[in-house]
Amino acid sequence: MKHVFFIYNPRSGKKTIVAKVTWIIDQLTKAGFDVTVRPTQSRGDATETAARICSKSDIHDYEFILCSGGDGTLNEVISGVMRCENKLPVAYIPAGSTNDFAHSLNIPDKADAALRSILEGSYFPVDIGSFNDKYFTYIAAFGAFTEVPYETSQQQKNILGHSAYLLEAMKHIKNIQSYNLTVTYNGTSITDDFVLGMISNTAYVGGLLSMNDFSLDDGMYEVTLIRTPGNPIELQKILSSLLNISQDIDTEHVLYFKTSEILIKCNSETELKWTIDGESGGDQREVRIINNRKAINFITSR
Repeated sequence: MKHVFFIYNPRSGKKTIVAKVTWIIDQLTKAGFDVTVRPTQSRGDATETAARICSKSDIHDYEFILCSGGDGTLNEVISGVMRCENKLPVAYIPAGSTNDFAHSLNIPDKADAALRSILEGSYFPVDIGSFNDKYFTYIAAFGAFTEVPYETSQQQKNILGHSAYLLEAMKHIKNIQSYNLTVTYNGTSITDDFVLGMISNTAYVGGLLSMNDFSLDDGMYEVTLIRTPGNPIELQKILSSLLNISQDIDTEHVLYFKTSEILIKCNSETELKWTIDGESGGDQREVRIINNRKAINFITSR
């Protein structure tokens, strides 16, 4: 008998996954799997559970971990798997509000289509990022607007969808802060003032920005750094350029490059407030980000 461990977050998105759990278990059982299920109990629970499952060595050796929830839940599962030498493959049924990573991997939004993609799929190795002592799946970011994804209320997301992020972003325009940073990458070191930074491996950011020039398994991150604008007109120009990353970049204000490793040091007293996969990454004075190429196998037919 093949075994699969199913971790799901009953609070993700509009909580629609709860109504699908029995059906998912039934479909997996019909496909020949013995299913163990755990609804997450608190923040960090999915990480501890995934790490425990990957560390076990007994008759219940699992074929893969099935995760269902939002990007934050997936981040927790990935973080748990990355702790272990035995990195089990991961399958994902998206159930959040934005599901950036699922869209990048062409995983369907609907649970039935996503499960079909898993049962008919094969392994696809995906890069995973190290963020000091943490991990992230598709993005680490700081500065202007990066707090928007996790400060937008779940009720707003459910009612307004992506528009909720835009409305929340408007509240932060007057409070944009500049940071003097030293950025080291590819043998180059730059010191300048920046208002925004994104280290990403995704087609979408916050369900809004489209990043075309990326690959999930090339060992490289796409880095976007926005220099501090001198006035509102420049800010508008920067935002317009940001919406067209890798197509028509404003090179005067936007620094865009690829790297497998980057070190970012804050030269001021104020620490950088980071987000990781849309969740809070804490306040950091210095961050080293490393791309762990093809670290985890995802299961998908797409």
